[in-house]
Amino acid sequence: MIDWNHTYAAVWRPRKSHLRPVHHIDPIALDDLVGVDLQKQRLLDNTRRFLAAKPANNALLWGARGTGKSSLIKAVCNACKDQGLRIIEVDKTDLLSLHDIVDDIRELPQRFILYCDDLSFENNETAYKPLKSVLEGSIELPPRNVLLYATSNRRNLVPETMQDNLASAHIHGEVHYADAIEEKISLADRFGLRLSFYSINQQDYLAIVDSYFKDYRGDRGVLRKEALRFAAERGARSGRVAKQFFCFYSARD
Repeated sequence: MIDWNHTYAAVWRPRKSHLRPVHHIDPIALDDLVGVDLQKQRLLDNTRRFLAAKPANNALLWGARGTGKSSLIKAVCNACKDQGLRIIEVDKTDLLSLHDIVDDIRELPQRFILYCDDLSFENNETAYKPLKSVLEGSIELPPRNVLLYATSNRRNLVPETMQDNLASAHIHGEVHYADAIEEKISLADRFGLRLSFYSINQQDYLAIVDSYFKDYRGDRGVLRKEALRFAAERGARSGRVAKQFFCFYSARD
């Protein structure tokens, strides 16, 4: 049994059907995140309302890979842990266990964020259906002390194909989606807060690099050229690539 008064995070272990306390939490802070000020403020505001027992939304952070979606959720939880916020990480493959997890925490005084990273579903998957009742309730109302924060590369969490659109109709100037599309986008609709993350430009990428090298005393011009070369070799500019460059370049000293 976890002592939530002294434990701030846990991960679900399906094989043993229990929550394992996390003692070494990623220490990332909100000030560490560069170029996502709007997303940062909106998620923080939503979380603070949740902690104050005010109306708050489940959140879906979607967009390009490596742009800080997961880091933002962890940073917000770190910022609010002393106010009674706790985080439980659940893998997408273990969503069927959500009901059991929620049953164990719904009467506790702490407030919980259920965190699911890289949440998405393929056409033949149906695991997202039980998730709907956790988000909005079924015969039982969803718990007041639980929200779901998820990240995804897909805006609607599930693939949308041209085949799905063939049965859509245009009636009196309005688009009426086919049942297949309605079923798919209805899951994403249950996230009242949806924050988008896009690929960053060169200037923002270099700003993130500079944030990692705050105490760098060498030639910053050379440093930036190396950072751009590093990103070009990987075919992407992102916060993740900037951190990888920091690890790579620091090892040369």
